[in-house]
Order: sequence, then structure tokens, then C-alpha cells
Amino acid sequence: MADSVFANVVRAPEDPILGVTVAYNKDQSPIKLNLGVGAYRTEEGKPLVLNVVRKAEQLLVNDPSRVKEYLPITGLADFNKLSAKLILGANSPAIQENRVTTVQCLSGTGSLRVGGEFLARHYHEKTIYIPLPTWGNHPKIFTLAGLSVKTYRYYDPNTRGLDFSGLLEDLGNAPPGAIVLLHACAHNPTGVDPTSDQWEQIRQLMRSKGLLPFFDSAYQGFASGNLDSDAGSVRMFVADGGECVAAQSYAKNMGLYGERVGALSIVCKSADVAARVESQLKLVIRPMYSNPPLHGASIVATILKDGDLYTEWTIELKAMADRIISMRQQLFDALQSKGTPGDWSHIVKQIGMFTFTGLNTNQVAFMTKEYHVYMTSDGRISMAGLSLKTIPHLADAIHAAVTNVV
Repeated sequence: MADSVFANVVRAPEDPILGVTVAYNKDQSPIKLNLGVGAYRTEEGKPLVLNVVRKAEQLLVNDPSRVKEYLPITGLADFNKLSAKLILGANSPAIQENRVTTVQCLSGTGSLRVGGEFLARHYHEKTIYIPLPTWGNHPKIFTLAGLSVKTYRYYDPNTRGLDFSGLLEDLGNAPPGAIVLLHACAHNPTGVDPTSDQWEQIRQLMRSKGLLPFFDSAYQGFASGNLDSDAGSVRMFVADGGECVAAQSYAKNMGLYGERVGALSIVCKSADVAARVESQLKLVIRPMYSNPPLHGASIVATILKDGDLYTEWTIELKAMADRIISMRQQLFDALQSKGTPGDWSHIVKQIGMFTFTGLNTNQVAFMTKEYHVYMTSDGRISMAGLSLKTIPHLADAIHAAVTNVV
């Protein structure tokens, strides 16, 4: 048989994050534990569909007037309006002055990609600075979008906290007008966020140099349990009247992972500029996927525009955030009571879905081999994958790794 025309295609490596789940699924051990994937789990280790999401879906299913027509290129109008309000605040002057353009995109990833391509075509500075470390998909998304990717210092492995002076120095040395990617809250993978005073210093520095903020907001409400405080960094930059870009995802905070629901908002100086920006965003989206899917955005819009459903959502959202915060405390307490060498206070200081444990690659490999605990090789664990049942096992594994492996 003749060789395939694709015979020279080499096998690509597994995605480092999704590959953890592949390895976990192959493991036959009854005590195996998957802390790799960034998705919320219940105390029983099961995926959670929010009750408020089920209610919204029921309302949609029972509405005979609903059809399956294409959405406009920019997506569902109600969803866009409500998404901008959620991140920028209900009384945002930028919204009232029609200076914001919002388009529905394919979750956070799609929002970042559309935003990146728009900037590569229409913004004068083609360099984007991303934190070191950051989500593994960020450099790939922006490189393929046509931007040149550089990094700024963010995490200090010695303190397991923020390298604030390094961050300020690197942004201070960035070329005027450069784009800067900022995690709005619950930095992935480290769980380390600037304080509001530090955010204010970052804002002043960026505005003085004309750097363009591009926020990635994947965890609004999911970090602290409060939708407003988790959007504080974004609102600080919008309040000064300057321009900025924000990508939103509803994967985590509404548990709509597989529905791929997100939004890209660009805050402009005037309504006229915003309208022109939107016209060009359409030209990015049309050849990419024509228009976004209907179902997930309809769920979000249904919840955000109904007072009772919205309240119910905030309660369920806070319950998820609180469970993760309590898992942090329980893990810290378990390590303390074992007398595990080292300072583990960063586990309770960090915020959001992930903890950057400070474990090295060899220690991670040891934990997987000896204890069937799966996580990314950089030592990031998903706190949402833990439960009261599994914390003792994880604490044993960490203790053994720190004690036996250098």
C-alpha cells in the first residue's frame, strides 16, 4: 500500500495539563487522585452542575418560542450587555457612555484569541508581556494570534508569593505602548494575587508608560466568593478613563466548562471608537467560526437578567469558593500536624482554584509513582479536586516527597 501523504507527520506531545488526566485514567489504583485539571469537584469528587443552571435550562427548554437560528457574528446581545455589566459594574460610566464593545466568544480561550488577533491587526505595538509563570495556553494563543510574546517577573519561588519589585522593574522596562496580560484574580497557576495597593501601583506605572492592559478574567466570584471584589482590578483600570481589554469565561463561575461561554470586552475612549473596534472584531470572528453557539450564552443571560436566579447563583458560587478555601485550611492543618518540613502557609495565603505547592518535578514524579497522586510537573494542584476524604492521603504523599526526595 502506498505511503500516506501524512506519513511525515510526527506524533505531538500530550498537552501537559490534559495529559495528567490521560495518565490518571490509565491508573488502576483505588486510591488514585487527580489534582491536575482545573474543574470544580464536589466533596464526593463528582462534577457539579449548579441548580441555577438546571433551572435556567428548564426555562429555555420549556419556551416554545425559542428557535435554533444563527446568532449574529457578535453573539447574543443580552449576554454581551450583561457580561460587560458583570465585570465592569452595573453603574460603570464606560457602559453608560457606550464606550464598551463586547462580543461573545468561545470561553476564555476564544476571547483571548479574538482579542489577540484584533490587536495584532490594529494596535501599533505587537508585543504582549505575560506573567512568569502563567497558564500554559497563553503563549501559544498570543503567538498564533500574531503577537510577539515576552514575560515579566511575577512569582517568587523563595517566598512562594509575588515578586512585586521584579514585576514593576520588568513593566517599567517594557517599550511604551506594549500590551500587558494581567490575571484579573486567582492567578493561574500560582494562586498569588497583588493586593489592592499593589494593583494601584501597577495601574499608575502602566498608565504612565501607556501600556495596554489585557485582563484574563477566568475566576470572577470563584476566588473570594464575591463577584465585585474579584473584578476590582479591572474596575480600577476602567475608573481612570483609560482603555483596556478584558476576556471573560463562565467555565468556572457557572460551571459551564463544556458549553464554551465567554466574552471579550474592549473599553475605548469614545462611543465612536468602540463602534469601529466592534466592526473590526466582526472581521476577526467571521472567518474563524462565523458566529458563537447559542445554548450556553442563553443560560448565562437567563441567570443574569432574573433577580432571583442571579441571587441563587451568587449563593451557589460562594459555596464553591468557600469549599475551596476550607480545603486550603484543611491541607495546611494536616501538614502542620504531621510536622512536614518547611513553611506551608502559602497554601492558605494563595487564592482560587490552584495552589502552587513549591514541590519540584522529582517530588511530583515520586508522588505519582508511590501515592498515585496526579498533578502538573510544576507542582500546581487543583484545590477543587480535594475532599475531606482525600486530604490525609495527599498530606501523606507531600510529607513523604519532601522528606525523601530532594
